[in-house]
Amino acid sequence: MKTIHPEVRIGHIHLKVSDLERAIEFYRDVLGFEVTQRYGNQAAFLSAGGYHHHIGLNTWDSAGGLPPPRGATGLYRVAIVYPTRAELAGALRQLFKAGIRLDGASDHGVSEALYLRDPDGNGVELYCDRPKDQWPRTADGELNMITEPLDVEDLLKEATETANSCG
Repeated sequence: MKTIHPEVRIGHIHLKVSDLERAIEFYRDVLGFEVTQRYGNQAAFLSAGGYHHHIGLNTWDSAGGLPPPRGATGLYRVAIVYPTRAELAGALRQLFKAGIRLDGASDHGVSEALYLRDPDGNGVELYCDRPKDQWPRTADGELNMITEPLDVEDLLKEATETANSCG
C-alpha cells in the first residue's frame, strides 16, 4: 500500500455552531485567531498568521441548536498546535483570564496538551509538540506515547519566559 506524501496536512476545520457571534468571541477573543472573512450573520472564517482560514464557523444547519448528545458520533475534538511551550503557556493564561475551565491537561511524551470545550461543546485541544528526537520510544524503536498529568503551574511559568520548544 502506498503511503500518503509526507507534506500532506489537514488544512482547516469547519464547525457547526449555534450562535455565530459567541463562537467568534471564543476563537477570536480568547484563542486569538483573526477573522479573515464573514458571510453575513451565518458564517465566518478565522486564521492565524494571515492564512485564508484555519477555522470555519457556520450556523447554516445549527442556529440555536444543541450540542450532540453524549454517545453520538461526530467530531471528538479539534487540536491546535502551538509553536512553543511559551506560546502554549500564554494561551493557558488567556483561558484562565477568560474564565474558561479546562477539562484536562496531559503530558503525552510527544507533546503537552490542554483540553477544553468551546461555547458549543466542541472539544478543543491546545498543544505543543516536543522535538521528534525527544519522543519516547520502546526498546524496539516504536513510538511510545503516554498520558500523564501535565504540571499546569509549571507550564504557566513559561508564559513569561523565553520561547522554548515543548519539553
